Amino acid sequence: MSRVGKYPIELPAGVEATIQDGTFRVKGKRGELSVPVSSYVEVKIEDGKIVVSPAGERSRQSWTMWGTSRAVFANMVKGVSEGFQKGLEIQGTGFRAAVQGSNLVMNLGFSHDVVYPIPADVKITTPRPTAILVEGNDKQRVGQVALDIRNFRKPEPYKGKGVRYETEVLRQKEGKKK
Repeated sequence: MSRVGKYPIELPAGVEATIQDGTFRVKGKRGELSVPVSSYVEVKIEDGKIVVSPAGERSRQSWTMWGTSRAVFANMVKGVSEGFQKGLEIQGTGFRAAVQGSNLVMNLGFSHDVVYPIPADVKITTPRPTAILVEGNDKQRVGQVALDIRNFRKPEPYKGKGVRYETEVLRQKEGKKK
């Protein structure tokens, strides 16, 4: 039984949700998001709340999609009202990043600069040369862009050089002994 699915999603002031042709749409002050509704769940909007329930008989698929769909809808509501952000830190001598036009240019110790084109639905800023902030409405998209940037130079386990999440804790390995 889904413990997440049984809680209704509160719609904050200024957020409007609709269901049309099997698509769930949410519109708020930060933009608009939509996602197709699974055939395993039923979605109702009543009294400023979104209620998700499993459709039809109790199958394993309907119970798993119940919690998953509710979490996705809740993230969409939070995204159009508050938004999501993910911070990255760059560790290493001479490693830095800067936003130039519509590109994120990073010097990560390679013989060339790494140029990452910023997607239209995500905002990337560099508050410091060693910090990157990824912001957007879609939680999955923000996380994917942050992962793409991190994958250019993952933190190595001996000195910790590379791009890491702000909240990431690295376990450092012990180096060679003389």
